[in-house]
Amino acid sequence: MPELFAGQRVTLMGLGRFGGGGGAARWLAGQGASLLITDLCSEDQLADSLADLSDLISNKDTQLRLGGHVESDFTDCDLVVANPAVPRPWENPYLLAAREAGIHITTEIRLLAERINRDRLIGVTGTAGKSTTAAMIHHILNRAGLPAHLGGNIGGSLLPRVSEIEHDDWIVLELSSAMLHWLGDGVGFSAASGWSPHVAVLTNLQPNHLDWHGTFEHYERSKHNIFRYQRPGDHQITTDPPPTGRPLPLRIPGQHNQVNGRFAVDVVSRAVGLCPIEAGELLADFPGLPHRLQLVAERGGMQFFNDSKSTTPQATVLAVRSFDEPQRVHLIAGGYDKGIDLRAISELTSEIAGLYTIGATGPQLAATAADGSKAFQCETLDAAIERAMHRMGDRDILLLSPGCASWDQFDNYERRGEAYAASISSSICAAK
Repeated sequence: MPELFAGQRVTLMGLGRFGGGGGAARWLAGQGASLLITDLCSEDQLADSLADLSDLISNKDTQLRLGGHVESDFTDCDLVVANPAVPRPWENPYLLAAREAGIHITTEIRLLAERINRDRLIGVTGTAGKSTTAAMIHHILNRAGLPAHLGGNIGGSLLPRVSEIEHDDWIVLELSSAMLHWLGDGVGFSAASGWSPHVAVLTNLQPNHLDWHGTFEHYERSKHNIFRYQRPGDHQITTDPPPTGRPLPLRIPGQHNQVNGRFAVDVVSRAVGLCPIEAGELLADFPGLPHRLQLVAERGGMQFFNDSKSTTPQATVLAVRSFDEPQRVHLIAGGYDKGIDLRAISELTSEIAGLYTIGATGPQLAATAADGSKAFQCETLDAAIERAMHRMGDRDILLLSPGCASWDQFDNYERRGEAYAASISSSICAAK
């Protein structure tokens, strides 16, 4: 792979509507590469991402090819940088054409991994809990006075800032299954070496993202890349440390967050030698993450929680059972169909106050509910909120924890969570 990018012709495949490729584009341009950004989405669909790169786009060394791909862009260049969001890259015709033409293919995460101090790298993956666990690790390190940077699937690209990261700074990366696939041995080009972090954490593993991977076996194999290329002396953390003494002093609810916290404490204790008790105390002011069991409103004893980040049935079950009285929970669930089994959500109707389904999977969830008398197919988020609030009583909880991705109705889970919070706020104001 070319190490000197000045004058190299680089095709960036997939800018993304959420700026996913923006970090790689900015870094490559800064290295002097001649950059072609190509995406299946139109200019209008990519307006926000393009606005963030307006200074690069005005430069003659950055060109755009939007609304579709052209094969020659992938075969007549020096390097292809693929966005990990591109599903099943091993069968994508444009990436196959690049490979057949002998063009090296890489990703933003590999470019970063090749340029940072691996001995100060903590990588976190898992089907659920990886974002909160990574953020907790980062929080403890910073509160302990240890410079740390959070990036990857949660904190955005660190690549544009890689020159600012000191050699002894700690780096915490949330690594998705797609990112880890691209960090495998020989993936992208034959000489690509497998890469795993110095401290590797797998919080849990359940079927997910089968639309991207094709099979659970491929998803599982990709996740295990986080350990596969570790070296002697590295740390591998796969089992939740047992609770010791009193629970961690967390502001965010749920036994699963206690589990996330114990992972974080164990990681920091192993990585830097911090006393576990002290590490746990440093989590007392951890504010939690937006869209993860976030309390967005209260009214007359009722509480409204935004858990839009929940995109798996297991995450939804954890969210519901994080409350002491699940029978007071009114659950909004459903969304984009990723092809996974959603029965765990439908079965919750036997223990909650009501299930209000939305999106593409809504009909399926409502039809398979364990208690059909408490399941309501609402289609839209606003309709689900309205139906639930009519049924709620004092001390009841309205929980948005979809268990599905958002792409059928919203650009991303953030937009879905923001829409929920705004609708709740509007409904409460209207009721006054």
